[in-house]
Amino acid sequence: MIDFFVFAVFPYVAVAIVIVGLIWRYRTNQFSFSSVSSQFLENRQLFWGSVPWHYGIIVILIGHLIGVIFPSGIQAFNGVPLRLYILEGTALAMGLLVLVGIILLLFRRGANPRIRRVTSSMDLVLLILLLSQVITGIGIAIFVRWGSSWYVQTATPYFWSLVTFSPKVAYMASLPLLVKLHAILAFALVAIFPFTRMVHMISVPLAYLWRPYQIVMWHRRRIQQ
Repeated sequence: MIDFFVFAVFPYVAVAIVIVGLIWRYRTNQFSFSSVSSQFLENRQLFWGSVPWHYGIIVILIGHLIGVIFPSGIQAFNGVPLRLYILEGTALAMGLLVLVGIILLLFRRGANPRIRRVTSSMDLVLLILLLSQVITGIGIAIFVRWGSSWYVQTATPYFWSLVTFSPKVAYMASLPLLVKLHAILAFALVAIFPFTRMVHMISVPLAYLWRPYQIVMWHRRRIQQ
């Protein structure tokens, strides 16, 4: 019963919350579709946390996406043990890189008084969820080995079953608890997406491509001697 709710109901609830939440946020405060950057308050710690986080998470997300779109290609690639070792080692290295980044970002939020003053409760919820997701991901890489192989045989068909509105819960129900927790955290992150800084991911300023150019002129007032 729990597996059915978590893997057959909760994913659709999360997507519904995203759709309604994005519409609500756009209609009530569309100018908040940004990362609400605190870079002007502190830059050095942000750099050392943000750079490893973004580079690592982009590689990891692309890897997950490739596994969903090209499962047979991943299986063929993993057919050679050396390539499997390289892929698994790279994924673990990226996970550790992301872990360093998120820890530094959390430390920055708590240790810097100026940043702490502009940190909302939702910022903390987001960072804690992301930290938990990264830790479970690294745990899977260490304790549930060869994830790139079993991922395409379980998570990939489960994902496509959600897309076709015929969720096959059995794929996820048979997996270890750590993997289930990783998936649940992913659904939770999807659900809170509209209410966090993550919305900046969809606020790409495409209008700048066809907007008429602007001339910017600087005027400096002379100081009277």
